Amino acid sequence: MTVVGVPKEIKDQEGRVSMQPDGVSELVHHGHEVVVQRGAGAVSGFSDEEYEEAGARLTEDAGEVFEAADLIVKVKEPVPEEYDRFREDQALFTYLHLAADRDLTGFLMQRKIDAIAYETVELADGSLPLLTPMSEVAGRMAIQAAAHHLESPQGGAGLLLGGVPGTPAAKVTIIGGGVVGTEAAKIAVGMRAIVRVLDLNPKRLAYLSDIFEGRVDLVIPNRSRTAAYVAESDVVVGAVLVHGAKAPKLVTREMVRSMRDGSVVADVAIDQGGCVETARPTTHSDPTYVEEGVVHYCVANIPGAVARTSTLALTSATLPYLIRIADEGIGGAARTDPTLAKGLSTLGGSLVSEPVAEAHGLPYEDPRKFLS
Repeated sequence: MTVVGVPKEIKDQEGRVSMQPDGVSELVHHGHEVVVQRGAGAVSGFSDEEYEEAGARLTEDAGEVFEAADLIVKVKEPVPEEYDRFREDQALFTYLHLAADRDLTGFLMQRKIDAIAYETVELADGSLPLLTPMSEVAGRMAIQAAAHHLESPQGGAGLLLGGVPGTPAAKVTIIGGGVVGTEAAKIAVGMRAIVRVLDLNPKRLAYLSDIFEGRVDLVIPNRSRTAAYVAESDVVVGAVLVHGAKAPKLVTREMVRSMRDGSVVADVAIDQGGCVETARPTTHSDPTYVEEGVVHYCVANIPGAVARTSTLALTSATLPYLIRIADEGIGGAARTDPTLAKGLSTLGGSLVSEPVAEAHGLPYEDPRKFLS
């Protein structure tokens, strides 16, 4: 039996919860115990009573959850206030984004936490089943946020994204045509903006050409093209993803400076360090700042603002993997499931994610050494 702990998320205005009550029922059915902190699901619309009816044991304090659990399941990466709650050799299953967080990487190694990161769990076809649902939410919300912050009271240029007859629509440039970029483009097109997507993969652009049927300009970028598109944009969405690695800085400060005052940058890649040079993480409580005359929206947990939708989407995807980890442990699950093996970040105090090791200049250990 594994004791699975579900603490309440404490990142700024993070309302998601890592498990629905029906997930508790499934784990209990598999012979495990689930300990849930009271109020953990409140913002997502799940009451303590629902968790109790599903078979969870509820505690008042997060410390009790960490003390009791063999496996901690979260949504967002641990924040410093949570570090002391972890026990040595515990297991952790959550979003981690370690390539952008040297301190957290060092802590997990020092405390010998066995960790699998949602965002690097990878199927044989290269898709990311636990990142995709939140990328879909973040891509759609990035356009909502950008449209809002283009408004004059928010410090924007006073533009309606789609304009009205007789006025020009806003120009939206999306850097990256993956899941985030595709979902952002869908919403921007629906709001009648002029939309351009930049991506280096011709096959991806061909796919986007089919689904958008000519309503989006699709461009293979180089530095000069990127600079030209950014300069004339009213909104730039950073949607670059390099699996498990720190995002490259593709939009420079000089490019941002070339934009009209009151334009908006929404860097959805900020969890991985951001792909815009002027981007730094913000929160839902204080979501924007102005740099080079441009409004920057760089919230690091965008889907947390629509907690119920995000929780439903995320936990439906994570539950089958969570059950396997509870049944077999981190090492056992990674040995039998190559998809989970791809998500390994730390094992027994060693860093087993090569992109994270490269990002921080830390020693990398091949996970097969521990799993054999």
